[in-house]
Amino acid sequence: MKFYPAPYLFGKYTDTSFPYIAKDDVMQELVGSVGPLENGLQWCPVVSPHLQGQNSLLSCDVEVLPEEEIVKKNDILEGGSWKPQECQSRYKVAIIVPFRNRSRNLQQFLSHMHPFLTRQQLDYRIVVVEQTATAAFNRAKLFNIGFVETLKLDHYDCFIFHDVDLLPLNDYNTYSCTHHPRHMYSALDTFRYNLPYRTLFGGAIAMQRVHFQKINGFSNKFYGWGAEDDDMYERISNVGLMFIRFDPRISTYVMVPHQSGRYQHSDHQHNPQLQAQAGEKTSTEPDGLSSLSYQVVDHQVKKLFTWFLVSC
Repeated sequence: MKFYPAPYLFGKYTDTSFPYIAKDDVMQELVGSVGPLENGLQWCPVVSPHLQGQNSLLSCDVEVLPEEEIVKKNDILEGGSWKPQECQSRYKVAIIVPFRNRSRNLQQFLSHMHPFLTRQQLDYRIVVVEQTATAAFNRAKLFNIGFVETLKLDHYDCFIFHDVDLLPLNDYNTYSCTHHPRHMYSALDTFRYNLPYRTLFGGAIAMQRVHFQKINGFSNKFYGWGAEDDDMYERISNVGLMFIRFDPRISTYVMVPHQSGRYQHSDHQHNPQLQAQAGEKTSTEPDGLSSLSYQVVDHQVKKLFTWFLVSC
């Protein structure tokens, strides 16, 4: 029997007034690949036959699997990439993960996400961008760097910018891009399966390459504590884009335990000065991909992910 968190199951905390994409309409929102088929393959089904639905995962019981076991069970290629062999995937995706001093969270993420993503028949690569200890952590800038460096490896039209401590529970939550930028979770355990405010656009987001370039990526200004998510919302709004979320029944997440020091997603909504600065930066400064500066200190193709160590 599958486990469903009781508050979520009974709708006690989930705010149904949010404008979600209904579960039955999700597949028509997805943007798939176009072009010639390779090696005589046929397109994979729109809905993968390997999906299992809701996972019984709790934030306190994420099992860490040995690298070799993950590789063997899921046929993961070097660099944390995979694609189905029996058909041509409709979705080619790069998943960018900013990182520093979260080794156990990264192991949990990889243990959970590789089987999750392969069940969806994606053509994907996980890219981990680690920041050196020479400056305060800049999550948004690491996303920008991951975007630029990943495009040097291969052609991707879809990017998912993902925190290492967030895990999706339902594999019908397809990790591909939609016609509009997408905030990936609609219900999160640490928010009591609710969202604290409607313009929240952090934690995990999916964006087409053309949209990310149109908004000039994330701001590079936010070192240390938060507010880059509100800035991203302003960037999207300022270029006339909108964002969507999927039905909470398939876009439920848990946040795995981590050491203190990382800002909470909702904290900066209470700081009007930071929010005002976010909007001002977006509208008055060419800040983002166009002003990005950094140095790649090391780059390795690891068994479960492609790794960049950067100074920024």
